[in-house]
Amino acid sequence: MEDKRQESFEHWQDLDRQLLWRREEAYNVGGDKQLQRLAKQGKKPARELIGMLLDPETDFFELGLEAGYHIGYPEQPHIPGGGLVTGVGKVLGKDCMIFANESRMTAGTYYPITLKKHMRAQKIAEQCRLTCIYIADSGGIFLPLQRECFADEGMFGSMFYNMTRMSAKGIKQYTLSTGGNTAGGAYIVYLACESVMIDKLAYAFLAGPPMVRSAIGEEVTAEDLGGAYVHTQHSGGADHFVRTQEAGIAKLREIIAFDPQPEVYGQRYESWDKPLYGPEELMSCMPIDPYKPIDIYDVLKCLADGSYFQEYKAGYAPGRGDNIVCGKIWLKGMPVGIVASNRNGVIFIEAARKATEWVVRCGNDKTPLLYIQNSPGYMVGSREEWGGIGKYGADMVRACACVEVPKVQWVIGPDHGAANYGMCGRAYDPRFVFHTMRARTTVMSGRTAAFILESIERKNKEARGEAVDEEKMSEFREAMVERYDRDGHPYVTGSLLFHDGIVAWAEARDKIARAFELTRYRPAAESKFGNFKF
Repeated sequence: MEDKRQESFEHWQDLDRQLLWRREEAYNVGGDKQLQRLAKQGKKPARELIGMLLDPETDFFELGLEAGYHIGYPEQPHIPGGGLVTGVGKVLGKDCMIFANESRMTAGTYYPITLKKHMRAQKIAEQCRLTCIYIADSGGIFLPLQRECFADEGMFGSMFYNMTRMSAKGIKQYTLSTGGNTAGGAYIVYLACESVMIDKLAYAFLAGPPMVRSAIGEEVTAEDLGGAYVHTQHSGGADHFVRTQEAGIAKLREIIAFDPQPEVYGQRYESWDKPLYGPEELMSCMPIDPYKPIDIYDVLKCLADGSYFQEYKAGYAPGRGDNIVCGKIWLKGMPVGIVASNRNGVIFIEAARKATEWVVRCGNDKTPLLYIQNSPGYMVGSREEWGGIGKYGADMVRACACVEVPKVQWVIGPDHGAANYGMCGRAYDPRFVFHTMRARTTVMSGRTAAFILESIERKNKEARGEAVDEEKMSEFREAMVERYDRDGHPYVTGSLLFHDGIVAWAEARDKIARAFELTRYRPAAESKFGNFKF
């Protein structure tokens, strides 16, 4: 047993090391060559500017770091970090959502995944009422993919729609232009509540000099067309003129200094105990195979303050009702409701009923919810169907969809089919979704998909009177398992932004607690659940 624990610990430690190493590519897009190019322009890289903006000795809560990795666009198959830096940081003690174009990646232009990442961060900012700060240096849409980026809902124009709607709700929008902002990108400057432009570095125009020359024959420099002096002294499109990036960062902090501290809602103790068990225990107790059963109590004791868990309906329906564990923990002094997959995670009728009941209770008393997902799906078969698994599973989905408290999903294993819905997958509007290196998100497991498709193929061959080649069938099964495991891997789902980031086991408690901290700037609404079918 001890050998198994040591093997698990070393396995997850190694994968987390690989994850941290992989992040470095997004931190240093283009390597030294791109750093030298920026230096010649008198510019610092995006994360260095963010570091200058944030309060000393505070962390940047980065989101969507895996976006764009080997995403496979024919025109640009690999976009480390998705071409954009997003995350939350403290500026003068106020949590702000920060957007910074990665100008080292094709001049900060927007790919479809860049747009998705930008608007995901805007959605989080709106839900959590976070001031938005845009460090803008973008050439606009990546033109070879304009069809996938322009004109539809959720594309380029939606960024500006979101800015204006948040501003109208009192969620401040500030822009520091540190480079070119062309065409639609110029609206990041014009639509801000206040914008700062840097002399001879920042430009904003609806059409750059080549397009102006093509359209009307006018010869004009970028500086005279839309430089900082044009928009701060003549057009009024920007509000503050500075001469360096450092001065621009300082000006942003001066502006934000006048904003009031946001109100915080919900209960929280000023001090709390650390868990009795650390991340080493968490890694040791987590099976290497995602489809091996887990003991969720081992996870909770590494997450909860003082390792204390107050369970709801402990002992209910042994072997069926306890495949989902519900209750409350304190997480860095904050009360959090738990809905967590246990053992093999298959959701039986009794587990679905208990989870639904608990989510309704948390909605009624406005306790935020953490869904810990490790479920391959709802139980199938005649016993379950006659007993109402569809009905009770639907009630669990309804409760998840309608509860109006902040929700966070943390995926630590299989994440398949309707269990993705009932356990608060991305479609069910969690404030944050985090995966681990053990997560696998697909419509079903590779083994199940292989069995279904193999069965269909066998029936088809039987109907045609053809013999089955067992060797080819075996190859097919192996290929299907490999494909589903690859498609559901957190690197792949992260590249498509199905989640907000892969969390190393050692980071889990801090990341999840920080996520719940950010939900506290908005009071929970009354939950209305509609008609259940008990």
